[in-house]
This record gives sequence, C-alpha cells and structure tokens, in this order.
Amino acid sequence: MARKPPISNSVKELRVRHGDMTQQQLGDAIGVTRQTVIAIEQNRYSPSLESAFRIARLFNVGVEDVFSWDE
Repeated sequence: MARKPPISNSVKELRVRHGDMTQQQLGDAIGVTRQTVIAIEQNRYSPSLESAFRIARLFNVGVEDVFSWDE
C-alpha cells in the first residue's frame, strides 16, 4: 500500500469558502486536471511547488495557510 504524503492541506475548505468553486474550476485556474485536484484534496498527491503557490495566490493566502507539513 502506498504511503500518504506528509503534507496535508485545506484546499477543499478554501474552495467552499470562495463561492463553492468546483474542482474543475480550481484545476483550470491553476493549470492542472480535476483528477489532480481530487488527489491533492485527498492527500494522495503532493502538488508541485508551482501549483502550491498558484493555489495560495488564487485564494489570496500564504502557502502555509493552505498546506502543512506533518512530520
């Protein structure tokens, strides 16, 4: 079984708070597929640094407000 990445996130909560943005809309806004957004939200995939910054900027928050490192 694959190990979960040590990075957790609040992407889904941010989408909901920002007008119920869909996963597809978020993916389109940051240049990834809806499937990638799903994997990020389910902590099955850690996004690239570029995608992490794009998500944070889209929601006008810091990267550490979106992602946290769980050692």
